[in-house]
This record gives sequence, C-alpha cells and structure tokens, in this order.
Amino acid sequence: MASGDCQQPDCQQPQAATKPAFGEEEVAELVDKVFGLKAVWVRPLPSYDDQNFHVKVSSGGEAEGAEEYVLKITNSEDSRQPALIEAQTRAMMFLSSHGFPSATPRLTKDGSIMSLQAGGSGPGNQKYMVRLLTYLPGTPVAKIAAPTQLLYDIGQLAARLDKALTEKFHHPSVASLHRAQFIWNLANVPLLDQYVGALGQNQHRAVVEWVIQQFREEVTPKISSFRACINHGDLNDHNILVVPCSPHGATPRYRVSGVLDFSDMSYGCYVFELAIAIMYMMIESSEPLRVGGHILAGFESVQPLSAAERAALFMLVCGRFAQSLVMAAHTALLYPENAEYLMVTARTGWKHLTDMCARGREAVEKVWFDTAALYATRGTAP
Repeated sequence: MASGDCQQPDCQQPQAATKPAFGEEEVAELVDKVFGLKAVWVRPLPSYDDQNFHVKVSSGGEAEGAEEYVLKITNSEDSRQPALIEAQTRAMMFLSSHGFPSATPRLTKDGSIMSLQAGGSGPGNQKYMVRLLTYLPGTPVAKIAAPTQLLYDIGQLAARLDKALTEKFHHPSVASLHRAQFIWNLANVPLLDQYVGALGQNQHRAVVEWVIQQFREEVTPKISSFRACINHGDLNDHNILVVPCSPHGATPRYRVSGVLDFSDMSYGCYVFELAIAIMYMMIESSEPLRVGGHILAGFESVQPLSAAERAALFMLVCGRFAQSLVMAAHTALLYPENAEYLMVTARTGWKHLTDMCARGREAVEKVWFDTAALYATRGTAP
C-alpha cells in the first residue's frame, strides 16, 4: 500500500496520557477474566508510558501446558484510539506471517485481539486497552557488544520491515497510522519547542534548540521529497532481541529473534527508520560514530537512499537524539518513579549528540558513507 508523499504536520499540543498502574495480583486477575488463563507468576517489565508484564500461564497446573506471554496495558490516551491499536496489532500479525520475528496476540475469551478494561491505581476512572502477546526469546541489543555483522543485519531488517508494511499490509485500520501530531514521528522535531523547558537552562538545551532550528531550516522543506512508507518508528536497542548464532569459540555473531513495541508506528519516510536505528544503536557502542555506516550499508542493500535523503541523514539522527532526550526529561517530570528507565538514553545520549554537533555534518557523514562504500566495493555483507 502506497502512502503518498510525507507532509509537514501542523503544530498542535498532544493530549496527555495516563500511564497504567496495575499491580501484579490485579494483572493475574485480568489474565483470568479476559483470557481465561491462570497465571503461574507475573513479573513487571520496563516500559515508557504503557505497562508491560511477563506472565507465565497454565491451564492445567504449574507443570502442565505452561506458556509465556507479555501482557501489554496501553496508556489511557492511546487506549481511546482502538483503530490505532488494532493497526499495530494487525501489523504484528502480518509481519509474523511473513517471516519477521514479531509477537502475535492471544485472543480474548470472546475471540477479540484486545479488550478495554478499567482498573489500576491511576487517577480517575480510566480504561486501558489490554492485549496478551506471545513472549519472544532473546537478549536486547543494549545488553551485548553488537558486532558489525549485527549492525548490518539491523539496517537490512529496518528496510525490509518498512517495505513489507508499505507494500503489502492492507488492513482497513491502517488509516489510523496517519498521526500528524505524533511527537515521535521524526517529521515532528520542530514540535519539541513545546517541551524544551523540561531541560532547564543549560548547555543541553542550547544544543537541542540548535538542532530544532537546523532541522526546521534544512530538513522540513525537503520532507515532501523523501520516499514515504509506514515506519515501525522505534527500532531501539531495547526493542530488538537477538540470540547467538556462532559456534562456540568463534567470533560472536547474532541473529535477530524479536522485534518489539509497535506503539510508535506511523506514516513516515524510509530514511526516518534508518536514522532512528542509527541513533539508538549508537547509545551503547564503544565506537558510536562508526555505527552508522554499517547500518546504512545494510539498509541500502534493500532500499537505497536518494541524494536528498542522504543529505538529510545527519540532521535526522540529531533530531531523533533530541526527541529521545527531551521527551525523556519531560516524561520523567510527570512520572519520577520511572525516571531510571526513562533516562536510560541520557546516560550516553547527550555526549553522543554533543560530539556529533561538534564534529559537524561533513566529518560524520564521511565516516558513515566511507564505511558503507566498503560494502559496495567488496559486494558482500560481513
């Protein structure tokens, strides 16, 4: 399904979302009530503005027929958009059926893929959309030293995933992915103006304001020329799971075993997904500026960039750093109890963004493009 050209959205304030606040006992009751399953145990998982639980269930006792799932309880704002959640879930089902390592939903007792439920200790009488998703094996990329082979593969995955969704995913709910005001769409970096106050007055704010201004001048006018697609929108180092695939004692190699969290899906552009992947794979890398070339090579083996897209890549990566760092600071003020998880990118992110800006576009692009060119020269993946 083609989506047409990307367009610069209007600037409006997004609505506030309430993060769910369910306890483990309440989750076990929810699993029984909605899905007809008995929880053997429930363990909380880290999350941004939703709530996730690793759940082991059994229909015949602790040792018989045990299965593992992730119970995902969506924040109150997104829960008021059932078509959006359906699109995300149908996309996961579509990708799984096309060979991608994506979770799929366990149906509710009435045969639905999701259910709107009240509960939790959050403010007001909020209702939250609940889904039970298959548990995927693997270790987050954030927990390993990612070899160049894996970076290349992640670049390929990003392009293949967006290409499959854009060309073959035809569910009626897909119209909900036109999310013009969505703060995490990479076209919306200029909307960060509304949130920079969360940074206070310091050098970090000055860097972000420079990025916003440069983005507005250099990238925004050209977005309509970028090739449009459906973006996963959050291929970060915690949303990609891997398992080892090399013989014992050999150079470590990994394969992707899971792609998580489709809640940031929206219509965007192919180059957006590439920039997002580069930015997040830099976070834990010992050589962050070298990451981009390997991911770029993998991405372009599937979806080569146009000259305009290549020229925007530096500012798009800077823009994603700014989105992640500013919105984490803003959200941490709202949910200080979740600040440790929210600020995980900030531990190295500010250093990487500042370093990129100091080196400048030309120097950083040279590292990326020269590295990618080596793959083209030898004609093989790592």
